[in-house]
Amino acid sequence: MTFKEEYQKKVEQIEKLLMRYCPEKEGYQSDIMDAMEYNLLAGGKRLRPMLMQEVYHLFGGNEELIEPFMAAMEMIHTYSLVHDDLPAMDNDDYRRGRKTTHLVYGEDMAILTGDALLNYAFETAMTAFDLAPQKSFVIGKALQVLSQKAGIYGMIGGQVVDVKSTGKKITGETLDFIYKLKTAALIEASMVIGAILAEASHEEIKMVEEIAEKIGLAFQIQDDVLDVESTSEVLGKPIHSDEKNEKMTYVTWKGLKEAKTLVEELSKEAVSMLESLHPSDDFLGQLLLSLIHREK
Repeated sequence: MTFKEEYQKKVEQIEKLLMRYCPEKEGYQSDIMDAMEYNLLAGGKRLRPMLMQEVYHLFGGNEELIEPFMAAMEMIHTYSLVHDDLPAMDNDDYRRGRKTTHLVYGEDMAILTGDALLNYAFETAMTAFDLAPQKSFVIGKALQVLSQKAGIYGMIGGQVVDVKSTGKKITGETLDFIYKLKTAALIEASMVIGAILAEASHEEIKMVEEIAEKIGLAFQIQDDVLDVESTSEVLGKPIHSDEKNEKMTYVTWKGLKEAKTLVEELSKEAVSMLESLHPSDDFLGQLLLSLIHREK
C-alpha cells in the first residue's frame, strides 16, 4: 500500500469515528447539532487526530481509549475555524469548498456552533473515563494538556495576539509567538496526548512536544506559502486572505524562497528527532514530510 493509499484509508477511518461521536439531531435545539455536523463532517486533512493516533501507536497504545480524544481534538480545531471565518475575524465566505457557517446558518448561530463544538469536545473527551476508569490519572493529564493548549496559553492566546496585530508592523519574535500558539499548540496537544495516553516516559513526551512544535511552525509557514501560490479551487477557501487582512506572514517577513526553505528544514529536523524514537513503521515520518509538499 502506498503512503497516499494508507493516508486516505486513515482519513476514512477518522471520518467514521467523527460520525459516531456526532450528537444526535434531536430536541428543540436540533439546529445546533445540524450546524455542528455541517462543519465537523465537511472534510479536511484530519491531521491532528491522525497525528494523535500515530503517536499513540508509536508508544504501544492499542485500545479504543484514544478515540474520544481524537474526536475531541477535531471538534476543537473545527470550532476555531468556525470562529475564524466570522465577519468580526477573517470574514471568509468559503471553507473546505463550502459556504462558511455564518452564511449558511447566520452569524448568531455560527458563534453558538463554535461554542457548542468546544464544549462538546470536552464532553466527548471525558467519555474516556468510562472506557478505561483504571487509567484515570493519564486521562486527567491528557485533559489538562487539551485544555491548556486550546486556551489562553495556547491557541486562543495566539489568536488574541494575531487579532491585535492585524494591520500593524510586528517583530519576527511576535510572529513566532503567534504561530507557536495559534497553530502549533493544537498539533502539540495532539501528539503529546497520544504519548501520554500510551504511557510514554517523561523524556519521550518532551521529545514529542519538541517534534510537534517544529511541525506546527512548518505547517503554518506552509499555509503562508499556499496563500500566495495556490488557488481558491485547490485550497477550498480564499487566497491572499493574509494580504486582505493586512497580516504579516513569514512570506512578507522572510520572502517566499526562505519561507519554503524553512518549512523543509523544520520538517526534516522533526523527522530526524522522530527517528531517534525508533518507530516500528515509517508512516508517521512520511506524514510529517508530506507537510512540505502539501498543496492545501
